[in-house]
Amino acid sequence: MKQRQHPKPYLALGALAAALALAPFQATAQNKPIAYPAKGQSQQQQASDDGACYSWAKQQTGIDPAQAANAPPPAQAQSGQRVRGAAGGAAAGAVAGAIAGDAGKGAAIGAATGTVAGGMAHRQSRRQANAANQQAAANTSQAMGSYYQAWGACMQGRGYSVQ
Repeated sequence: MKQRQHPKPYLALGALAAALALAPFQATAQNKPIAYPAKGQSQQQQASDDGACYSWAKQQTGIDPAQAANAPPPAQAQSGQRVRGAAGGAAAGAVAGAIAGDAGKGAAIGAATGTVAGGMAHRQSRRQANAANQQAAANTSQAMGSYYQAWGACMQGRGYSVQ
């Protein structure tokens, strides 16, 4: 007996790839180390030290966590390639068909060919958008790691245990 397969497995894979590409953006807010007062600092003193270390780490690394959190949305593949491909193919097919004596048949063949070509362009565009999103996520994650390392060093220097 033949096993029934999901009719569009690429949709599930696309959703998984999108979730994985966005994971580093979501994780950066959760990766901030925690500073514990090791010398009896008050909450007010800790807030002041945190602000000073925020500024110092931002200056040292050139990274502003507030800007990283408000980064532009991930790149998305352009839509409409299949429609544009079908329209372009139909036009070219109509011209070729007119030369051969049947513009309608040429347009239909051209539209089908253009739809396939447009679909291939859409898949390529989607792959490029996914690659750009993964690179942006890696860059953001690396930048935030550098910032938090500097922030943690500053807080340790002010008498906090950082984890």
